[in-house]
Amino acid sequence: MKAFLILEDGTVFEGIHIGADKEMISEIVFNTSMAGYLEVLTDPSYAGQAVCMTYPLIGNYGICMEDMESGRPWPDGFIVRELSGIASNFRSDKSIQQFLTEHDIPGIAGIDTRALTRLLREKGTMNGMITTDASRQPETVLPKLKAYTTGKVVEKVTCKEKYEVRGARSLDENGPVSGSAVYTGGKEKKPTLVRALNGAGKRVALLDLGMKYNIADSLAKRGIDVTVYPAGTTAQEILDDKPDGIMLSNGPGDPKECKDVIREIRKLYETDVPIFAICLGHQLMALATGGDTYKLKYGHRGGNHPVKDLQTGRVYISSQNHGYVVDMEKLDADIARPAFINANDGTCEGLSYVGKNIFTVQYHPEACPGPQDSGYLFDRFIEMMEVGKNA
Repeated sequence: MKAFLILEDGTVFEGIHIGADKEMISEIVFNTSMAGYLEVLTDPSYAGQAVCMTYPLIGNYGICMEDMESGRPWPDGFIVRELSGIASNFRSDKSIQQFLTEHDIPGIAGIDTRALTRLLREKGTMNGMITTDASRQPETVLPKLKAYTTGKVVEKVTCKEKYEVRGARSLDENGPVSGSAVYTGGKEKKPTLVRALNGAGKRVALLDLGMKYNIADSLAKRGIDVTVYPAGTTAQEILDDKPDGIMLSNGPGDPKECKDVIREIRKLYETDVPIFAICLGHQLMALATGGDTYKLKYGHRGGNHPVKDLQTGRVYISSQNHGYVVDMEKLDADIARPAFINANDGTCEGLSYVGKNIFTVQYHPEACPGPQDSGYLFDRFIEMMEVGKNA
């Protein structure tokens, strides 16, 4: 069956229908990762968007349910050059076509994704429609496309009630031994990486703004017990549980839409509890302390973005997924200072807060999918909690 992608500038791409048989309007973004399409699909930060994968062949290793980063996929649509008809992987549970259909996500294959990506880079992110209706004329749908906004998507993706993720308790010859943790998607995951459990005995409050599983896993495999809270949780409720540290997760949408969350984060900032924030959490902390954010022309989405540490000069390759960024020119130097910048365009990739045990990054140190260069940031967070505990 034929399918069509209509963009708000009037451009039309013709391809083949994949996934659910439905029409959708969404913000069209692109991701440059060469692998990890399941982790991309199940990243809550894509809520309210349709994702174009720039790598030309998608689906060749199928869907491995164990690798999901949340309980379900979140994009409104999926756009690929070629969808593999064969899943060659002993771990595969189903095909990507089955997965998209089961979760009511429409898509389009067979289009020139290179041309689409170049267009989005030149003109900026645009809204678009995926449809199988050949009679659709661009001029009739453009008003709907221009009117679309992602809205308050954090409320859509956050967990409904708080829950626990137990940290690894000990090491044996096979690695950390842990109690399993049941996530909101009902899937059991266990920490697996072998390392010293330097976080053993510590408790972290993790505010779920659209959290990926591996953020909690990255703490749990270091021996930390994690309590995950819905985005609407008050600062007082979190502080009443007396955590050793607080994490603010990634998430979707315009950070300025999260007015209530920003107000509560300000209260967390005013305490002495160590705080580590990622992606949307990084943006919200900046807004809560008087900073500002703005929308990038086409965003940073992929597993290959270079980030420079301003203190050491070292460059890390990072996994990223964001369309907004903190405005470094509007930072109060007495409150926060740039700690990392994007080596490609010089935008803000991390902040260090003056006189506070708080640091934030725009990229994803949990890196699923992506490189693991910046996993050390979780160890840095643990060291901050240790210092705070002994102060």
